[in-house]
Amino acid sequence: MSEAGYFLTKVNVVKQTTSTVFAQIDSGFNHLIRPMLYGSQHEIVNISNPEGRERFYSVVGYICETDTFANNRRIAEITEGDILAFKNAGAYCFSMASNYNSRYRPAEILWHNKKAHLIRERETFDDIIKHQIVLDI
Repeated sequence: MSEAGYFLTKVNVVKQTTSTVFAQIDSGFNHLIRPMLYGSQHEIVNISNPEGRERFYSVVGYICETDTFANNRRIAEITEGDILAFKNAGAYCFSMASNYNSRYRPAEILWHNKKAHLIRERETFDDIIKHQIVLDI
């Protein structure tokens, strides 16, 4: 386990069903595959509301397949637009990320001496198609 790094995501939607409250985020298993691949559990903190009343949430991503980061996890109350931090994710995000479903890989930020430094830009559509070759057939 890496004892460094946070993976930050934004909550797009909070949805209540009869048995579950879902927090759907602006990311997917293409950015952090470990929970879906082999059931790893990263602590998830609502950094927008760290002192909020804890509730049980299932945190899910934006890919339609089995894109679940956590089931019935106690997290401080979540609302749309909140930022969630997945702890100890530093060694597992970009190095294991993919462009599955033509999704972009995330930016990377280094926090040093109380200052944020961009060390890798977020990908763009042009990055995804950069090495494709158009055939004239």
